[in-house]
Amino acid sequence: MMIAQKSIKFLATLAIMLVSVVALAADTKSQGGNPIDTDEEILDYILHHIQDSHDFIFFTDGETGKHYGFSLPVILVDNGLQVFMSSKFHYGETIAESNGNYYKLYHGKIYKTDAEGTLTKDEHGHPTNIRPLDLSITKSVVGMLFVGLLMIWGFTSLAKGYKKGPIPTGFARVLEPLVIYVREDIAKPNIGEKKYRKYMGFLLTVFFFIWISNLVGLTPLGFNVTGQIAVTFCLALFTFLITTFSGNKDYWGHIFWMPGVPVIMKIILIPIEVLGMFTKPFSLMIRLFANISAGHIVVMSLVAITITLKTLLTPVGSTGLSLVLTLFIMLIELLVAFLQAFIFTMLSALFIGMAVEEHHHDEHHSKDGLGDHDNAII
Repeated sequence: MMIAQKSIKFLATLAIMLVSVVALAADTKSQGGNPIDTDEEILDYILHHIQDSHDFIFFTDGETGKHYGFSLPVILVDNGLQVFMSSKFHYGETIAESNGNYYKLYHGKIYKTDAEGTLTKDEHGHPTNIRPLDLSITKSVVGMLFVGLLMIWGFTSLAKGYKKGPIPTGFARVLEPLVIYVREDIAKPNIGEKKYRKYMGFLLTVFFFIWISNLVGLTPLGFNVTGQIAVTFCLALFTFLITTFSGNKDYWGHIFWMPGVPVIMKIILIPIEVLGMFTKPFSLMIRLFANISAGHIVVMSLVAITITLKTLLTPVGSTGLSLVLTLFIMLIELLVAFLQAFIFTMLSALFIGMAVEEHHHDEHHSKDGLGDHDNAII
């Protein structure tokens, strides 16, 4: 019975990968059915795939170029609140009008324009038109809401499972080992036995949000939540705020007046330590964003082999090579999905632990009045 369940899970995972590859490979036609077959077009298509979008597209008909999906609400702050559906843009082909204001969708961003859709550009080709404050419900926002609902459902199931007895049942049995893992191997070792419980809610939320978002990003739904710099910035900002407001006097003392070093070194170390307060969450933000974005780019690039190598290999050969390489990378991406959630949570716990750790300097002083630093020198 256990073998059968494992086989079903493996086949389901393989099916998701295959559908992902087919969905990506089939969507290699531009508007009007023109093939994307040049290096520049392929690069633009890959970059477009990892960017956020004001439309939710499941797939595109390779023959007609018709998109299948649904539009999302556009919410702009410009001479009041402008609310309309993204279908007005028709995937960037038309100009949207709202209360006498005209807007154009260009490379995923909304610019204010005139009725003709005029865009003025600088010497680098970047539009100089005014960009209204965009509060739209984009594809990444839908992805975050979807992941949030999955988390609510999962943890609700876990709570109900514990109400039935000490051993959870059903789907709760999947979550329990992960919750225990975060508690025993991440929170306690880095924050400490006495203070870890206060931060468990944040650590569990961050771990499961990143992990589930990464897994959903590997499905044909096409979510790229953690591949958006704004999302990773917010996650890192939460870690920074919790670390900052949890810091005790020892933490701030080590930043602004490092103990155990000469006065001149204390003064030199102050700006370095203050800079370190910001580089730590910055590294969290960039690490998660770069790794997830790179994974999607690699998968899309391998799918593009079916196009770039079609002149060297037979259609079956190029498709087979692309499929094998893409499946290999997708298997690695499953590991990366968990690994990035683990690293972000581990480093967040480490930074919080450094902020709440209590240093008993007096207890380490020797009887002759020498501190640890002096003893180390001797």
